[in-house]
Amino acid sequence: MGEHPVTMIKVANIAKNTSYLTLALIIQKVISFSYFVILARFLGLEALGQYYTAIAFTTIFSIFIDLGFTNALTREVAKAQERASEWLASVLAVKLWLAAGTFLVALIVAYFVYDYNLAVLIAVSSLSMVLDSFTSTFFAVARGFHNLKYESVASVIFQLIVLGGGLIVLQLGWPLPALLGAVAFASAFNFLFSGFIVRQRLKLSIRPRWDKERIRKVFTISWPFALYNVFQRLYTYLDSLILGFITGFGQVGIYQIAFKLIFALQFLPMAFTASLYPAMSAYWQSNRDQLKVTLERALNYLIIISLPIIFGIFFLADKIVPLFKAGEEAVWPLRISILALFFIFLNFPVGSLLNACDRQQRNTANMGIVLTLSVILNFILIPRYQAVGASITVLVSNALMLTLGIIGAKGIVKYSAKKNLQVLLKALMAAALMGLVVYWGGKYIHVFAAVILGAITYALALFAVGGIKKADLLSILSSFKRA
Repeated sequence: MGEHPVTMIKVANIAKNTSYLTLALIIQKVISFSYFVILARFLGLEALGQYYTAIAFTTIFSIFIDLGFTNALTREVAKAQERASEWLASVLAVKLWLAAGTFLVALIVAYFVYDYNLAVLIAVSSLSMVLDSFTSTFFAVARGFHNLKYESVASVIFQLIVLGGGLIVLQLGWPLPALLGAVAFASAFNFLFSGFIVRQRLKLSIRPRWDKERIRKVFTISWPFALYNVFQRLYTYLDSLILGFITGFGQVGIYQIAFKLIFALQFLPMAFTASLYPAMSAYWQSNRDQLKVTLERALNYLIIISLPIIFGIFFLADKIVPLFKAGEEAVWPLRISILALFFIFLNFPVGSLLNACDRQQRNTANMGIVLTLSVILNFILIPRYQAVGASITVLVSNALMLTLGIIGAKGIVKYSAKKNLQVLLKALMAAALMGLVVYWGGKYIHVFAAVILGAITYALALFAVGGIKKADLLSILSSFKRA
């Protein structure tokens, strides 16, 4: 018996959406990181720190505009598309009040906490905060209709507008607020574009409507998502605010070099787990043994992918930081932070497993525990070690996040770390050899030639010790083809 036509259409849509998102994510990360390098070279560490302090500040405040509505809206629209306008109208009605209140509170806090120059930056960034929040609401509805094409295209256009506008501002020598003005302009485009898609393509009303009963349902559904978002945003951005408040914006600029590099590299596990999540959901319902195998293989692949990146950047850190016009003070924050990439990569499939198997509350609890540790460590380490202290916190907190996730995973499947540890040992041997080649090669040949030589060394060494086989490579390639 063949598959039902509707099921086949849904599978095709999921595959298409995964492809759109993966491609957009890669392009977006490349543009964003390239722009960061340009900013670092033009602005210097102090101005760079001010720029990203303003963004971190408003990103944290944006939590209070959304409160988990985006996740809830996508889920409810997907369940009953005929009621999409009703859900959207109620969410917009609440968000208008929350956006106005959050905008005002952000400006007041910035005025009393920071000097005039940074308060102006935060004011401009707050415009982006409000616009982006409504954009995410409109695209959340589109996701409920299983359409991610427009959102994927818009995310790339957004980065291109930021890049183009930023280059113009830098060439004209305009002040720092104008750079964030380019971001606000890109946010305005996304806001108008997403509203157009909902109104013209999906044929839905975008007029807010205060429906007390439906709004009550919105809050009931969205609070678990809101709690996780609060923990996640604070965990990701609070360290930059603490660092800037205690040590000054120059240290924030140093820390951002490591932060942005790690953030850019996350497209690798994100793209990988985009196709992994639906499979885990299906295996949770029908084949628990295969679910365990899928987790083990995913961890193996990400171990093999992450280690050469970590060793390469660790040994070439002194060659990388000059690209950002930073000095030796940025080398060790980068080296320490890049070690956290191992735990970050592996936490993607572990977190996907918990979410796919209805353990979202466990993920939220884990994030809350890690956030608490992160705040405590930052206040202990930053006054003494500055950006290095923030980097140590990133390493320790991500290691804890993976540990807590693995403990949760053992409650779902009969997971044993033995097979993964065997692969880890072999990959470590190959990566260590690669690291030596890169380190010594970087002294005598061009750094890019050393990287290529190191990559070849890693691949050959990994095959030699049996860390990966031909069948594994074919399996990885087929996974990406299916995605």
